Amino acid sequence: MDKSEMASKLKGANAYVPGKKVKLDFGDKGVIMLDGIGNEVNETDGAADTTIKINWADWEALSAGQLDPMTAFMMGKLSVDGDMSNAMQLQGVLSKLKG
Repeated sequence: MDKSEMASKLKGANAYVPGKKVKLDFGDKGVIMLDGIGNEVNETDGAADTTIKINWADWEALSAGQLDPMTAFMMGKLSVDGDMSNAMQLQGVLSKLKG
């Protein structure tokens, strides 16, 4: 799955934190913005309440349930800038992807 397909899947699952902007930053692969203010998921970079930095391969493992978010964080594969509570809701986002 490429980033655009992932963005569409997240959008279809309404995978955003209500009232918050959470940016998934995949480095050279770009970003996916989970915009809980506009109730939108897009690939536009911009200011966010929380930015989650992770490489694409690790994100795919996370979204497939092969990598635990807390383990990824402890191993330094995932970093969080901004409001950590929004990042904690990432597991809910991931469960929407699997469901």
